[in-house]
Amino acid sequence: MSTEKKRDILIERRLHDTDPDLWQQLTLAQRFSASSLTNFGYHLTFIRSCEAGSFAVLVKDCYCTTIADNGDIDTNPVIHIRS
Repeated sequence: MSTEKKRDILIERRLHDTDPDLWQQLTLAQRFSASSLTNFGYHLTFIRSCEAGSFAVLVKDCYCTTIADNGDIDTNPVIHIRS
């Protein structure tokens, strides 16, 4: 398989819609906050768990936003996302 073909497959994979299972893993408060952000073009990318609880990460273009368990939105999180 050529390098260009592999790259096309990777790009195509990134363009798929959010996995519905991710939405099921959110708390009710996170769902409300995330649904309001999707109106502005954000997409639920992944969920991370830590000692303090879980947080959802939403991305729009080069902007990253996190949502805590209680639904608090942080539009300027200190987080690095691999490209």
